[in-house]
Amino acid sequence: MRKINFILLGIISITHFGYSQDTIAISKKDIWEKAADKNLQIKMANQDFKSAQADYRQSNSLFLPNISASHTSMATTNPLMAFGSKLNQGILTPSDFDPAKLNNPSQTQNFATRIDVLQPLINVDGLYGRQAAKSKMDAYQLQTERTKEYLELEINKAFMQLQMSYKAVKVIEKANVTAEANLKLIQNYFNQGILQKTDLLSMQVRVNEVQNQLQYAKSNIQNASDYLAFLLDEGTANKVYKPIEELDNVIIIDAFNTSLSDNRKDILAMNKTTESYAKMLQSSKMNFLPRLNAFGSYEMYAQEIFGSNSNGYVVGAQLSWNAFDGYKSIGKMEKAKADFQKSEIETQQYKAQSQMELSKANRQLRDAENKVNLEKLALEQSKEAYRIRSNRFTQGLEKTTDLLLTETQMYQKELEYLQAVFEYNYTQEYLGFLTK
Repeated sequence: MRKINFILLGIISITHFGYSQDTIAISKKDIWEKAADKNLQIKMANQDFKSAQADYRQSNSLFLPNISASHTSMATTNPLMAFGSKLNQGILTPSDFDPAKLNNPSQTQNFATRIDVLQPLINVDGLYGRQAAKSKMDAYQLQTERTKEYLELEINKAFMQLQMSYKAVKVIEKANVTAEANLKLIQNYFNQGILQKTDLLSMQVRVNEVQNQLQYAKSNIQNASDYLAFLLDEGTANKVYKPIEELDNVIIIDAFNTSLSDNRKDILAMNKTTESYAKMLQSSKMNFLPRLNAFGSYEMYAQEIFGSNSNGYVVGAQLSWNAFDGYKSIGKMEKAKADFQKSEIETQQYKAQSQMELSKANRQLRDAENKVNLEKLALEQSKEAYRIRSNRFTQGLEKTTDLLLTETQMYQKELEYLQAVFEYNYTQEYLGFLTK
């Protein structure tokens, strides 16, 4: 005898289902709103974007000055340092030019307060590096949006799994009622001596099988609830979800594009990543050009801490050119070129793979539609066959084993039909995800 075999997609381990748990009614709209705020995967994607955004903000140093301040205290008997300190403080006297004092000065104290300003003017390699950081930031933003789209697909799938679990429980509960009614009928026939004990034992085994399957189906409700709670980042203790909307028994036929859209978020993110590598290559090439920076400093000197006996400033501009750095810049440029070409190949491969998945999903949708139609026909036929055989059994014209087989097939076909509807609806959702 074949057992009723139903498959709930994506539901894994079997756990005990307790009736003492809190049942929480949820709708598809509610769980998506919760997931958008609490899902851990989205939170991680947001942090990746913030990291890239911080890298981009660092490139503001190309336009903004670098300002630093320092205060230095010093005591010295070094002839040159002692003379220079007095000169900076503006306290030199004719006696300080005495050769004896110049060659063997007494201890001199010096306190210096200094403010330095460095202003970049022309750094071409840095400009391309900034553009690369911007492209990288845009790529992470697009990837975050794509992660949200994927989570929406996963939420819908988990919600449909939960609907399927409750629907399976209802079907098996009907099978349990039917099996117990048949057991009662066969028990009466056995008591009247119409049927043998083997017929009664076969029916008792059938009732035990259905009750065992009912317990498994209820466990699957808990499994589906736990997965949904994981997506929502909520605790699973003493909690079970119940969908407000029931699983539809019919399908809605929609048409989808068969060609891949270049405006899909993940593909745009791949293009932005390639663009970032291209800018990094340009930056490495511009590293051979000279850089122009302005600088300035303001200094105050005194014999006492934070004093200001004398002050002065320095301003200027520097044009620097790293003519040769031991092949470092050339190697960096070659690495950037290899990374850029690799990114181009990865993008090309990703697009080809995505097109393949889209074509496959379109075929799966057609197959799923055909399966739904066949399972619906098989369900109608199995119901009619059970009705006929049940009537003939009450008239003593059918064997108990034949009745059990027909009853098993009827509920098995109902579960298989629900599974086919689930597969079609999920494939439809997946196609919508691939064509966004």
